[in-house]
Formats: sequence, structure tokens, C-alpha cells
Amino acid sequence: MINRATPGYTRPTTLHLVGPQSWTEVPALLGYEVSDPFAVRITFGDNAEEDGISWLVGRDLLRAGLERPAGEGDVRLWPSRTSGDVLFLHLRAPSGEALFEASRATVAGFLQLTASVVPFGEESSVLEVDGELAALLSNGGADPTGR
Repeated sequence: MINRATPGYTRPTTLHLVGPQSWTEVPALLGYEVSDPFAVRITFGDNAEEDGISWLVGRDLLRAGLERPAGEGDVRLWPSRTSGDVLFLHLRAPSGEALFEASRATVAGFLQLTASVVPFGEESSVLEVDGELAALLSNGGADPTGR
């Protein structure tokens, strides 16, 4: 669904938390907004839109992870070698880490829809960096001396 207030796209999905002896289904929401064109927000929880826990993942990183291992540190992704529709998502925080399985086709379809909002490689053009910079530098900007 496209949200007209802040152009972008959201898609509910289910991830599988991989535990030592079982999997747990985790409802999640994939979100993309033009105001943050380089990132995809993954929000976890039953009521994800209102009070879920969110992670920002680079859109290019998510795209790369569909085809090959990608990422370092806190966010890593890789496609399964044995199943064509599994994408692994490993998240690490100071409080712990989690390994999720996602549908590769769902993520790929979501990314394709984000590209219809902002094509890959065109992210900088929607940020209006020149206008923002001019606003900061006009009227003295953040420097009270006017330099």
C-alpha cells in the first residue's frame, strides 16, 4: 500500500526467529519512505506500526543479500544454499542477537516496489540536499556570528 502522506510503501510479512530447537513466527512490517530513501525499516511485533521494535537496514544491503552474503557487524544477510526462497537476516545489538528467516521472494518483491517509488541509484536526487544546505547556510545558519 502506498501511503500518500509520506510517499513510500509498507508490506506486512512474517519472519521466522530461528531458535536452538525451534522456529517462532514473528509478525513484521517492511517499510520504505521517500524521506529516507537509502533505508528499509523492519518493524517487529503484532502491532508493529504503533509500538514495534524497528531496525533500519540499507536498501542496497538488503538487495545484495538476496544474491550473496552481505553486511558486516550488526546486520548481515545471505540467501540459503538449500532453499531458493529463504533469506537469512542476522541482527546483533548490545543486548543480544537474533537470526531470522524471511521469504526471499517477499523481500525481492518489496524491493521492486520501492524501486517504483525511488529507482535504485536515484536516492540522492529525492533528498534535495542543495536546498537543505542552502537553508542551513542562509541567515547565518547555525553560526550566531553570521560567518
